[in-house]
Amino acid sequence: MKKTLVFIAGMIVLVGGYFIYKEASKILPFYGQLTQNRVGTETDLQMDDQKEAHFVGADKCVKCHEGNHKSWSHSRHPKMIQDPKANPFAVVADFSTLPSDANFALKDAVYTVGGKFKQRFMMRKDINGTEDYVLGNYQWNVQTKKWQGFKPWKYWYKDAYPHDNDQLPTSRACDGCHFTGFMSSEKRVDAGIACESCHGPASNHIKDPESKVYLASLSDPVRQNEICLQCHMRNRDNRMRDQNMSEIFGDARDYPFGYEAGKPLSDYKLVAPFVMGQETKEFYANGMGKKNRMQGNEFVHSMKGKHGVTCINCHNPHTLEPTAESNTGNDLCMKCHTFGSVIGPHQESIEKHTHHKASSKGSLCVECHMPKVGKHTGKSPITVRTHMFGFTTPKETLAYNMPKDTNACYACHKKDRDMNTLQKDLEEWGMIGWDKR
Repeated sequence: MKKTLVFIAGMIVLVGGYFIYKEASKILPFYGQLTQNRVGTETDLQMDDQKEAHFVGADKCVKCHEGNHKSWSHSRHPKMIQDPKANPFAVVADFSTLPSDANFALKDAVYTVGGKFKQRFMMRKDINGTEDYVLGNYQWNVQTKKWQGFKPWKYWYKDAYPHDNDQLPTSRACDGCHFTGFMSSEKRVDAGIACESCHGPASNHIKDPESKVYLASLSDPVRQNEICLQCHMRNRDNRMRDQNMSEIFGDARDYPFGYEAGKPLSDYKLVAPFVMGQETKEFYANGMGKKNRMQGNEFVHSMKGKHGVTCINCHNPHTLEPTAESNTGNDLCMKCHTFGSVIGPHQESIEKHTHHKASSKGSLCVECHMPKVGKHTGKSPITVRTHMFGFTTPKETLAYNMPKDTNACYACHKKDRDMNTLQKDLEEWGMIGWDKR
């Protein structure tokens, strides 16, 4: 009898252990990251010998890091700034339809900016003997295939510059994020986002590999994300903490001037202001972004961001994948999530979780948890996906005065259901809890 009880107890332990392992097996590889000691946002993580280093350019990295260099070179990052004379294919705009009142022609463009969603054009205009550029008064909307007027001074720094494109240099608005090295050194070392944008200046590392560059993946999750947030989080000039706009007139920066990888971003970046419940030009009242490049503003408020998930858990830092064009359906999400698991979904199948067929759009994780809520320009379609990851009900969409098309349910069912009916559907399915009432 005693042996039987021992055997039963042993089996219970084994079976219980198996289910615990099954529940936790997907999370175990990330255990170290999720439980890593948080050092705080004020601590300087850049190595001492890197503080004395300078930027050398991505060409110096390829010899030892050929694989990563090749992956990066095929991504969008190095193509954010391109020379149209050296690479005519970089131009996606149709200059045959450029409006007659444009202040530039293709022959005047020294650089293109972007090209995936919109494309702008930089013309050389030095300021006080220093190399600089200005942007043309028209930009090409890739999504609508049309030119549209462009006034860079209309953003948050509209009171910091004359209302004239020729008076707002890219060195103050764009170059910190779009040229590697410029953010801290004011030198355009690489056109586009290159190795040292994420790893910091590498001159000492090139001379001696034992002299390390910054590796964000070894930092605690909050600080790891700062590498992406330096540009993928809308901000204000950090000097506005204790100065007004008139005091920085003509010099307001739309990037964290002085920042280098590993340094505390909080010392250089003043995040775009937001108060829950208050809508602004950049945010809906629930915190979702209205524009592009607001992934960080949203993510830091998300459950994932608060629990230690990082940008590179989902995106390869060199290839940038998955992207909108190259995604893996639900596979990426299910890398960590499992039906009936501790971190959900808390149902036994995708159909029971979504109340849609497994093969339908309604059963794709991103359609409900990362719906399209923002625009790349005021005249662009709503295509920017949120990085808050929570599910917004039709009732919440109406309460926050958001466009109906930003609602995941309505975006698919606008032809056959109204917002109130969609809300009732969710309630009948038992998908509405106290937090959504």
